[in-house]
Amino acid sequence: MLPTVSKGRLPSSGRHNPVLPQYLRRIVKWQQMDIEYTFWQMFHLCTSPKVVYQHTKYHKQTKNQWARDDPAFVVICSLLLVVATSAYCVAYDRNVAHAVFTVISVLVFHFLITGVILATSCWFLTNAYLREEVANSHAVEQRVEWLYAFDVHCNSFFPLFIMLYVIHYFLSPVLVAHGFIPVLLSNLFFMVAVSYYHYLNFLGYDVLPFLDKTTFFLLPIGLVIILCPILILSGFNPTRYVMSIYFS
Repeated sequence: MLPTVSKGRLPSSGRHNPVLPQYLRRIVKWQQMDIEYTFWQMFHLCTSPKVVYQHTKYHKQTKNQWARDDPAFVVICSLLLVVATSAYCVAYDRNVAHAVFTVISVLVFHFLITGVILATSCWFLTNAYLREEVANSHAVEQRVEWLYAFDVHCNSFFPLFIMLYVIHYFLSPVLVAHGFIPVLLSNLFFMVAVSYYHYLNFLGYDVLPFLDKTTFFLLPIGLVIILCPILILSGFNPTRYVMSIYFS
């Protein structure tokens, strides 16, 4: 049974939570990170993501929080992103200073800043509009932790990273070519990657028992599916567009 609090007591999310400071301190302490479990999560996010969120339930039961207390996933994902972006720079960029700028901008803007914005938006949306009403006034008011919203983004981002940064790198000579086939393949590639991102986003919030109407997070997939054939017929090649932004 859920614990109860006396009437007028602050909900658990309203009290001081030292998780984030501890999380930030552990970023520079490799010996405290569970690297093996992180790679296990990354593998299963690409193959069977529901298993990962089943373990999230176990984490809640043992640690009394939904969010990870281990920053290993963010650290490893950042390092992999730096390596992948560096590979693009070696292949397509001949200016060292511009390559360094590209690596930093991709890490900071594509992953961290965009992740903070998306996580904050989902955190606000779920807490403001998607929480179920608590019938018992004495029950603990449950809220989505901001750090958990950022975890969900990171989980969703990793398979997208594998598709649009790793596999895409090896296919890029074909995808940047002119013609209908590269346009078709590039659009389908981006459609699958973005759709899978939103599907994992949905799984991350659907696992929370106090949220309702989480199918809202599947709506962008419909938009992507509708937009894809329009972009194909118009001749738009997302690979050429993205590559031209960074490598002219």
